Amino acid sequence: MRHGIVLLPEHGWKVAAERWRLAEQLGYDHAWTYDHLMWRWLADSNWYGGIPTLTAAATATRTLGLGMLVATPNFRHPVVLAKDLASIDDIAEGRLVCGLGAGAPGYDARILGGTPPRPRESADRFEAFVELLDSVLVRGSVDASSPWYTASGVSFHPRAGDGPRLPFAVAATGPRGMALTARFGQYWVTSGPPADFSGRPLREVMPELRRQIRDVEAACERAGRDPATLRRLFVADAAVGGITASVAAYEEAAGALEEAGFTDLVVHWPRPEPPYEGDEQIIFDFADKQLRGETCR
Repeated sequence: MRHGIVLLPEHGWKVAAERWRLAEQLGYDHAWTYDHLMWRWLADSNWYGGIPTLTAAATATRTLGLGMLVATPNFRHPVVLAKDLASIDDIAEGRLVCGLGAGAPGYDARILGGTPPRPRESADRFEAFVELLDSVLVRGSVDASSPWYTASGVSFHPRAGDGPRLPFAVAATGPRGMALTARFGQYWVTSGPPADFSGRPLREVMPELRRQIRDVEAACERAGRDPATLRRLFVADAAVGGITASVAAYEEAAGALEEAGFTDLVVHWPRPEPPYEGDEQIIFDFADKQLRGETCR
């Protein structure tokens, strides 16, 4: 089991930089930040951009994996996003993972105007988004048009060429998203039932998580892909709560998720107030016991 942590982009860089460095020192395998213009519970608070935050984190750390959780079509264009991702990944020397999601209704869907797409349209848009992002990063030379995006005479450098493209972590709970995961993802991401922030005990959500794992494995098999080549990343603290309530709870959850087939567990850095309220000492104690040794490697 590999372990990650989400650092909300809510602090000025002098404070945030120390958090990113500390995540590396604690032994976390990867650290993530959210990519939103505004965010549901902190819309009236400081909130910094995901791309600049990850760029700065790339210069503040040396070995820590860096992740965006998640870029969406709500305000990102694949060609512009590809340029930003390639630039961050160069600065980070290959440590970047880009999470991708269809984009939920909310601030990001409304803030630039227009009408948010209906569910089927959202799935169509997300498919076009991932396909074009992959094409630009891998092939570089792209001339494409769809009902959602135009890429006219793109000549993109740097590009993956014959080497590996930076990893995608595709958030998906339904069949179309899982099909995209099988085609393009190096990671599959879930937090449990979609749009669920009830914070239930893990044991209550585990049947749904096992079903999702079966579905994404089946999607891989239909695509002719070995399911074992796909990392399975669970993001805690939404549908499932209480994982960082104690070191014992953290350890128990990690064991249960690994037994179910997950390869990565991501929690949020505990905050003094909601959302993700908790005692940050738990992550320090967990790191001392687990992450700095060989137990979870």
